[in-house]
Amino acid sequence: MKKLLLFTMALLTMSVVLSAQSFKFDEMTYTPDATTFQLFAPQTAKRVTVRIYSDGQAGRPLKTVQMQYTADGLWKATVKGDLKGRFYTFDMGRGECPGVFAKAVGVNGRRAAILDFATTDPEGWAQDKHPVCKSPADLVIYEMHHRDFSFAREDAKYKGKFLALTEPWAIRHLKELGVNAVHILPSYDYGSVDETRLGEPQYNWGYDPVNYNVPEGGYSTNPYDPQCRIREFKQMVQALHKAGIRVILDVVYNHTYDIDHSNFQRTYPDYYYRKTADGHYSNGSGCGNETASEQPMMRQFMLESVKYWINEYHIDGFRFDLMGVHDIETMNVIRQMVNDIDPTIFIYGEGWSAGSCALPVEQLGVKANITKMPGIAAFSDEIRDGLRGPFDNDTKPGMLGGAPDMEESVKFGIVGGISHPQVDMAKVNYSKEPWALEPVQLISYVSCHDDMCLTDRLRASIPGITEEELIRLDLLAQTAVFTSQGVPFMLSGEELLRNKKGVHNSFESPDSINQLDWRNKLRYPQVFQYYQKLIRLRKNHPAFRLGNADLVRKHLEFLEAPRQVVAYRLKNYAGRDNWRDIIVVLNASKEEQCVDVPQGTYTVVCANGVIELRRRGIETFTGSRVTVCPQSALIIHN
Repeated sequence: MKKLLLFTMALLTMSVVLSAQSFKFDEMTYTPDATTFQLFAPQTAKRVTVRIYSDGQAGRPLKTVQMQYTADGLWKATVKGDLKGRFYTFDMGRGECPGVFAKAVGVNGRRAAILDFATTDPEGWAQDKHPVCKSPADLVIYEMHHRDFSFAREDAKYKGKFLALTEPWAIRHLKELGVNAVHILPSYDYGSVDETRLGEPQYNWGYDPVNYNVPEGGYSTNPYDPQCRIREFKQMVQALHKAGIRVILDVVYNHTYDIDHSNFQRTYPDYYYRKTADGHYSNGSGCGNETASEQPMMRQFMLESVKYWINEYHIDGFRFDLMGVHDIETMNVIRQMVNDIDPTIFIYGEGWSAGSCALPVEQLGVKANITKMPGIAAFSDEIRDGLRGPFDNDTKPGMLGGAPDMEESVKFGIVGGISHPQVDMAKVNYSKEPWALEPVQLISYVSCHDDMCLTDRLRASIPGITEEELIRLDLLAQTAVFTSQGVPFMLSGEELLRNKKGVHNSFESPDSINQLDWRNKLRYPQVFQYYQKLIRLRKNHPAFRLGNADLVRKHLEFLEAPRQVVAYRLKNYAGRDNWRDIIVVLNASKEEQCVDVPQGTYTVVCANGVIELRRRGIETFTGSRVTVCPQSALIIHN
């Protein structure tokens, strides 16, 4: 009898969940005459109360209303009168919360806000559009943290705020550099920064989600005003779009800040989280919990959230934190939904988890399963660690520091992670089979926020490195990234020879560690100029961004080269330019190296840390052999 009862309850819960999939998480619907509240919480409480407040943080409720349970798993209530500017919470007997899909909140996100969202649009918002992007191969992604980027900038008016990216100096720098997409670290409402203490030094990357669908108040000029953070986020997007720069949002659906205090848990206990076979919370995120993307309403939540950021905030792309925690089916459903809205919106993520997940790895969005997720890309730790050394040992070098047998891993990144007859997968680190169907499914990079920045890693792994060597190897590493067939990605400040004083994981380090030192743009002008011209080189010559696996296999040919050298030829590609044959040689050794090339007359456009893009290049020569300076790249064409 007991088993039958449990089975019946399970069927009932499943029926409720499936019937509620049409629910769009509109937990608050405002009109001047009445506001309707609804919450998906099937049979998890005997009563659910919605409380109305005049303040987003303090004070007693103005009104308390009992919600009514409906057969489709929803609790509903309608409150008459104009509640615009008020705040609300739901209470199921486990503590008050703003619901799971709050779209506006008060300070620190504890109470949701009742707004007319039409009043949050800046002037001209209706005309704002995604900047043109014909292929992901055309993207040049610049990863930034709002506070890092602007806090130490002397002429910044809005240091550490969304609005810093509307200021002329910021737009000018990004356009000068040539990037056309900014990947902003988590910008939703997160828990580790107290928005009531913004005058005090506080720092966090923001990978501790609270309200996934509200901009973070710490990056606004007034976190107490729910409209302010929304309007200023839109102003940021609008300014970047006007500059031709796409905005990619870092989304962290794989875990919550904690379990007990999360809006998910207070609303529908244990539904949104995975558990292990022995009943403990699974921890594939490494943060104490992992969400259950395969659950119908968690999947629906992710779909609605992505759609909301696109429609309300005009977001151009999404980077999924620890995508390897999410199931493949959910990622594919998201990709298909986004295709229906705008297929140029780019989706990529970390193709790994931070620990074992409760689902079998065959069902998860890990790198090895990217072939099952067309239109979704993943970061390549093969080229990253092949160049600079492994993530788990800061002192161990890669090809740049003389480590043996790293060339094949670099080649794998150069072709964009696809099957290529000249890449010996048996010698590639981490992956023994190609995992990309198309080169645009691979993010090519050598550093990002959650590791040592490039200069720190070179110092840690190459004892006694001089400043001259540091700069040479820095430029060489990025040449490999930006001439690869994958989608290039860089950490903000690398163009300024950024360092973080050797800190590997600076997620809560002070500004003195994380902020960009803008004086370096004057100290090391050759570094900025090289990055700038390297990006322009990629943009000007489509052979570096073929965007198609068959074209890469047809036109990209590796050349015989000594150890610590990777050389390849982009042959017979009739692009819009007159560069029919391009040869790239990456020499990480401390000695000059020679490489045989097809007989011809060549123009040198990159050599010994200098790029010259004018028609005559640096020089011309005729022959069948090139000599490459130590720790540098050579790029020639005929």
